[in-house]
Amino acid sequence: MRKILVFSLVSLTTTFTVAAAQAPQVSWFKDLKVLSSVAITDKGDLVFVGSDSRIHRTDARGVEKWNYATGDIGRAHPLITPQDNVIAAAYDDTVYALDPAGKLLWKTKLDGDVFASPALRPDGSVIVGTAGGSVYALGPQGQVLWTFKVGAPVFSSPAIAADGTIYFGAQDNQLHALTPDGRPKWTFRAGSLVFSSPALDREGNIYFGSSDRRIYSLAPDGKLRWVHPTGLFVNASPIVTSGNLVVVGSYDGKVYAINTTGEDEWTYSAGAPVAAAAAELSDGTVIVPDLSGTVHAIGKAGQALWKISTGKKIDTNVAVSDQGVLYFTTEGGGLSAIQKQPPLADGPWTSFRNLPAGWGRVLTPQEAQARSAAKKAAASAVLAQAQKPTAPARPSAPAPAAPNTPAPGSPATPIRTPEQYAQAAGQGARVWDGQVYLPLSEVTSALGARIELLTPRTATLTFPAQGTAAARSQTVPVRYVHQVAFVSLAELAHLDGAALRARRAPASVTLTLAGRTLTFPVNIAALTPLVARPEFPALIHKSGGL
Repeated sequence: MRKILVFSLVSLTTTFTVAAAQAPQVSWFKDLKVLSSVAITDKGDLVFVGSDSRIHRTDARGVEKWNYATGDIGRAHPLITPQDNVIAAAYDDTVYALDPAGKLLWKTKLDGDVFASPALRPDGSVIVGTAGGSVYALGPQGQVLWTFKVGAPVFSSPAIAADGTIYFGAQDNQLHALTPDGRPKWTFRAGSLVFSSPALDREGNIYFGSSDRRIYSLAPDGKLRWVHPTGLFVNASPIVTSGNLVVVGSYDGKVYAINTTGEDEWTYSAGAPVAAAAAELSDGTVIVPDLSGTVHAIGKAGQALWKISTGKKIDTNVAVSDQGVLYFTTEGGGLSAIQKQPPLADGPWTSFRNLPAGWGRVLTPQEAQARSAAKKAAASAVLAQAQKPTAPARPSAPAPAAPNTPAPGSPATPIRTPEQYAQAAGQGARVWDGQVYLPLSEVTSALGARIELLTPRTATLTFPAQGTAAARSQTVPVRYVHQVAFVSLAELAHLDGAALRARRAPASVTLTLAGRTLTFPVNIAALTPLVARPEFPALIHKSGGL
């Protein structure tokens, strides 16, 4: 059964308080059926598990490179190895390893669903916790190196310290510490369940939340350093910023920033429960989404910088590439991207799994230095590309038509005449809620316009200059089905200077706009038939010859 994705957002971007900056525009949105958190490779590719029970790898713009079928859905954060291999887990109790081209390297069946995100050790082995109540170490070829029986489900993702100690929470209300070879080191009992995944600071101290409404800090030997109360349970995972602040959200609708000695620095009111981890950007901005579907940007002093409201729940962390693209996923699997943002900050644990590739461990000094250099190189490459002069256009052979809506800002490729585009648009007509919709790509090309900006709710179209009239832009509401944007005939009729007429013979709709008259082969009567209704309801039913 096909699912229709309908957007009814009141506003995608908003501005807050006099001192707040204007929210950045969402660069693009695609319905990619994203279910897990998104991992990002050094070159900017995206890896995630979808609601179609497949592991997907796309480029930085969400264009798929390959996918691999698993036995079930999954929500664990995938990880990318230094060799560019993908390791991902699903609810079929299995961990999968795929090479850069999507070919299976190995898969290993465990004793339960894998909700927690795996962690990658420097030797290439992987630490995985299961809902079956076990923690596994898997070798680089997927072989089981050792197993530790927790005795309770593990939904907290393991964090690996510089000395190799493995920390994770469990449904036995405890935070566990294991030696690198899987022997118990110590446990600390909280007041309730531990869904939150630990974060580590520069000294090796541990931070996590609990359903007992508290944020905890433990020393590497397991002794309590401090505890901080919140208004509701803390299932979100903390981060530790470059300025040594522990930042974590709570279901009480607040984001807490506490210094590593346990003192309050600031508290930010999100206004809705927070279940996802925050992320710190290199300029000190903290990004955190909430369950109402709002992405918050918080300044160094805890002030609101900007917000983007989507109206759809966000319960996974944001992802940020070295190239400066911020991604977030809304309920239903839609992925949004905001370009021209700072990369992640250099710090002890500045995002959910500590870096975009999702390793879940403290980096060695050499790795940390390499990460800083990689981010600088990526930023320089983006800047150089932006400053690169555009070469004069040369005549070329027509390219094949793209199956999906073109990227915002890209002009329509003149591979068909306007009349041919209009024919294709009419043939792609659909009806929802009594309204006729046409595919946006074909309509735009038929009108000789281009799509400047495409968001989950609207498309901004730019029409070329006509004679003495300058180029102009107009925004129309859109509706998505399987990543394809549609615009209604009613909205086209409301464009400035538009005239829309329906014809019976031949059945069609004529649109005059921007100096063009186009005929779309749309049979309005057939698509939206009028159904006669009785003047009075049938209160008496005849039966049996009476």
